[in-house]
Amino acid sequence: MRAGVLSSDRIIKYLNENFINTWVPNSELGRVPSLREPIAKRRERESKTFDTTHALAQAIIKSWKKGSPVDCLVISPTFELMGRQPVNELLFAGGNTPRLYLTFLQESLAGKRPGFGEDTSKTSPEPDSESLSELDAAISKDLKVILTSKKPKREVLNIFRTPKSGYQDYTVIEIDTTAFKGEGLLIINILVGSADSKGSFDLYDGDTELPTRGTPHSALASAWDILPGKKGTIKYRFDQGKVFKLGGTGSWFSEEGSINAFHATIFVTPIPEEEDKH
Repeated sequence: MRAGVLSSDRIIKYLNENFINTWVPNSELGRVPSLREPIAKRRERESKTFDTTHALAQAIIKSWKKGSPVDCLVISPTFELMGRQPVNELLFAGGNTPRLYLTFLQESLAGKRPGFGEDTSKTSPEPDSESLSELDAAISKDLKVILTSKKPKREVLNIFRTPKSGYQDYTVIEIDTTAFKGEGLLIINILVGSADSKGSFDLYDGDTELPTRGTPHSALASAWDILPGKKGTIKYRFDQGKVFKLGGTGSWFSEEGSINAFHATIFVTPIPEEEDKH
């Protein structure tokens, strides 16, 4: 967002004139199950409380969109939900991002409630959805992609976080190619979102325990330091289909803690037997 819509002086001027701007991590409101206990212990240790029953907190919680890592919300002084813009939909809308965001703000103030209409409030698509502009089923809880000869291509939209330099903080996508009994070429085309952080991606064997620090020497193939808004590709030839793990993380050359989105097109191209004989 900072490298996109918030780098526009026009957007900043409009926000300052019409809104009180603030933000809150989803984890503080209990949206990340794995962090609920650590956060509760931290608050107890620091003698701090966070009232999720407050009207503002409830307005935020009620407006979350399934599968969205970050939602831009417009809330009235009386805690009415006036507009919602999931950040991934904005990053990959394919148009003038600052202009689209400004339109979202203007429509919110005009009472049109963008993001809460029939078309934009639907849940994530079913696994057999062919729409390339919507989230694939792989953004669900198990983050799993199954490729078959009938459906050899899937698309994934998710986020990655930037760890401390020298460490890994993977968003992991499981890729199941066991339906392919012969040789094949696994290809992963990755587009990194327009936020500040670069993305690094590593492909591992499905049985590998992913490292949390150091250079990922056990990776089968990698695409490192993909710039915001740019593409990278991972290719790996296998003898027989099996399960892989794709790990996405922020580059060590990006700011620690920064977040960006990524869109991965994952597919298998079978290798004809005739090719093996040459």
